[in-house]
Amino acid sequence: MLIVNSFASSVTARNTVVVQRRLSEGVRSGTDRSTKRQHQVEVVETNRRGHATRFAHDAARRGVDVVIGYGGDGTLNEVATGIAGTDTALGVLPGGSTNVFARTLGMPNDPVEAVEHLVRGIDAADIRPIGLGQVNGRYFCFHTGIGYDAAVVQRVERHGSLKRWLGHPLFIYAGLSTWARGYDRRHPHFSVSGDGGDDLSDGYFTIVLNTNPYTYLGNRPLDLSPHAELDQGLVAITFTTMSARAILTSLAGALRGGGVKPAPHLDIRTNVSRLTVAHDEPFPYQLDGDALGETTRLDVTHVPDAVRLVFPSSG
Repeated sequence: MLIVNSFASSVTARNTVVVQRRLSEGVRSGTDRSTKRQHQVEVVETNRRGHATRFAHDAARRGVDVVIGYGGDGTLNEVATGIAGTDTALGVLPGGSTNVFARTLGMPNDPVEAVEHLVRGIDAADIRPIGLGQVNGRYFCFHTGIGYDAAVVQRVERHGSLKRWLGHPLFIYAGLSTWARGYDRRHPHFSVSGDGGDDLSDGYFTIVLNTNPYTYLGNRPLDLSPHAELDQGLVAITFTTMSARAILTSLAGALRGGGVKPAPHLDIRTNVSRLTVAHDEPFPYQLDGDALGETTRLDVTHVPDAVRLVFPSSG
């Protein structure tokens, strides 16, 4: 099954036809290069939040072999949530503006190019279980952001109609405007407790990673931690200040590669299985770039072997 978010920035009617045809054809097999494995591909389109999860869950219930999320990272998140814990495998096709998870797997950012990699992975049966993060029962594929990061995503989603066309410039605008007048930079927003360190009472924003990089700025990966891998526990990085100098220094180091370096304003935890983030006042959070509102408590867990993933192949 191919689940398509037709509102995603790189998804077009033409690309969808090309992608469906290539998935149906499969790859040439054996010594007879004229012979192709044929696949039956059902295409469904989403039109509201949660739709992809419902489609994916129904496909898994019917025993569909592979469900492919074709859209942005939010679409992929919903598909993974719908099939987690089942025998149905997850396929990835980039269709959004950033496509963090697909690029982490080494896929091209263009869906027509990427489908070739996916077809090879499907026909090679290169399907392996991977771990996912989970926040209050909702899965995430590559990261969750808590605090300032989530406030930026909320601001972006207020201009959702512009996201398809503006992409990264909209995120830059949202980051600057949230910094200037949309987030309290004087008082901590939550406490952090759990694996990998002492209890922390002065968190301003936290990034919990299931994979690395955290995101991409154009073609440049924002590399927060090389310890964030699909076969290990989570990585949690908490900023205990909103000092512009401290944050920019850490992020500049992340752009150079190798992850953020230990610093007095950072709490870095690796191979995390459980984490709790809480406060008396609500704070914002997002999963895989999808803003989910505000809450006073988040229970974060790592779920090993949560979903079976089709690993793409470059040939």
